[in-house]
Amino acid sequence: MAMALPAIAVIGAGLMGHGIAYRLAAAGHEVRVQDPDPAARQALAGKIGDICDLLGTSRSALERISGHADLASAVVGVETVIEAAPERLELKQSIFAALEQATAPGTILASNTSALPIHRIAETIGDRSRVVGAHFWNPPHLVPLVEVVLMGEANRPAAERISALLSSAGWHPVTVNRDIPGFIGNRLQHALKREAIALVAAGVCDAETIDDVVKLGFGARLSVLGPLEQSDLVGLDLTKSIHDTLMPDLDVTAVTHPYLEALIAKGDTGMKAGQGFRRWTPDQAEAVRQRLREFLVSQAQSRRQL
Repeated sequence: MAMALPAIAVIGAGLMGHGIAYRLAAAGHEVRVQDPDPAARQALAGKIGDICDLLGTSRSALERISGHADLASAVVGVETVIEAAPERLELKQSIFAALEQATAPGTILASNTSALPIHRIAETIGDRSRVVGAHFWNPPHLVPLVEVVLMGEANRPAAERISALLSSAGWHPVTVNRDIPGFIGNRLQHALKREAIALVAAGVCDAETIDDVVKLGFGARLSVLGPLEQSDLVGLDLTKSIHDTLMPDLDVTAVTHPYLEALIAKGDTGMKAGQGFRRWTPDQAEAVRQRLREFLVSQAQSRRQL
């Protein structure tokens, strides 16, 4: 008879928490989702059911997921806790302080922060060796990557344990050896955004052209060819020749670009406002969301068939 998999607690039933819970439950774990908001707990089963329907999988995962109001009762006896609360440092610090008191000493405490340094979140913790970052990408039930972030070598055993857990549930964990803001993915993503905003601000092109160049140009190969892989493919000598010309001319604005600040000041905050870098009708915005969902679902289904 197969041994039961260890129970896992997820703190937060919102945007990321319910998707993380689904993936773990689908892999066979009992998952306890804690959230102080009754509405969030009430909506949990419906959100999990929607994921099952989206992926065409059995709803049996729902049988292994439970909602909890009380943090202490949700984490009793678990081996791993994944925090997926809103991105506010003080909130996360208070949650981790409570988790240290409510969990056994060997329990891994992981934060799904997307940019906050892990050492700041762990400032309230006595034993920081069991605290790691586990940065999932939205939506976590469709995107396989998780960045596992270390503060130092003392965290490596915990990082290896949670990486093994994530791998067994179908994610692809990578190790971030230094605890820096934004880790790897968001640093790369926002470096691209800084240059994109600067090009629009300088009148080189409009926002639609930026998006077309990325989607129809080099972006078309990024899912199968990483940037350093591509550099090795074309040759580092060619890469250097391009850098010699290009690097002195790239944007190096050290703060949020004034162009972005000005858009926000006008209330042009993106699709939710009908205007951001581009103008959006509700139908256009929904078409983008649907296009993204369909692509990610198709990718997830392809991975399951491999």
